[in-house]
Amino acid sequence: MSKILVATQKPFAPLAVEKIREICDKASFELVLLEKYPDKSDLIRAVAGAQALIIRSDKVDRDVLEAGTDLKIVVRAGAGYDNVDLKAATDNGIVVMNTPGQNSNAVAELAMGMMVYSARNMFNGSSGTELFGKKLGIHGYGNVGKHVTRIAKGFDMEVFTFHPRKSDDEIIKDGLIPLGSIKELYETCQYISLNIPAREENLKLVGYNLLSSMPEGGTLVNTARKEVIDEEGLMMAMEKRNDFRYLSDIEPECKPDMTEKYAGRYFFTPKKMGAQTAEANINAGIAAANQIVGFINNGDATFQVNK
Repeated sequence: MSKILVATQKPFAPLAVEKIREICDKASFELVLLEKYPDKSDLIRAVAGAQALIIRSDKVDRDVLEAGTDLKIVVRAGAGYDNVDLKAATDNGIVVMNTPGQNSNAVAELAMGMMVYSARNMFNGSSGTELFGKKLGIHGYGNVGKHVTRIAKGFDMEVFTFHPRKSDDEIIKDGLIPLGSIKELYETCQYISLNIPAREENLKLVGYNLLSSMPEGGTLVNTARKEVIDEEGLMMAMEKRNDFRYLSDIEPECKPDMTEKYAGRYFFTPKKMGAQTAEANINAGIAAANQIVGFINNGDATFQVNK
């Protein structure tokens, strides 16, 4: 009998666990839960003997992977997977998957909510602005970007993107206006929704040159990772442009300086909250369990990320 370990310092919702258990029972898999564990050593002990591992934001490094001598697959319930050591997984013959699209709407709703919050001066009682008719740039036109576009259209925003692997016709068909470069995207749009993964080519990609080129009232909304921001460049943009705002669902390293100098021009959620909805929690957990069953029983590696 295959054993699936669900290891979550931030546990799934009870309904998600119930659904995961139903999937495991139907496939005759054993389900083991490790929730709110205080230390990596607990995960190392628990992973021994498991053929599959489901995690959320939990760190799975080489120590964990090598302790899981029977591991065949790790599924990160969510889109990002930078918390898993992909090289170590590959070295140990372990497949790593994510569950793309399962929390995309939740992330998109948060991005739009932060835009409204900022546009209305964070509800401080003063007159703000409207999103109606404003130009929104989608930097990272994947699952999240598509949902942000759909919601923004309801505000009658003009939505733009640059996508090096999509034709202008494809972008226009989706209801966006294509642009020729990332630089042009930032120069055109008052709002930017940043949705790119923290891959090596994206680290510190967004800095002063892009941010300083935004139109008056430029606002960057980051629901990606803090690592894609050049924080030195961000602080320079905040210093030189009194109209620029930064909104993020993860606190940057420069938060103390932001707090001291730029009150009213930034907002950070207390923890990364893009996927923190009941629906996303359940959807990602179900998808992870189904992907494990499909892989172990049928060799389906559709969502493998360490090819």
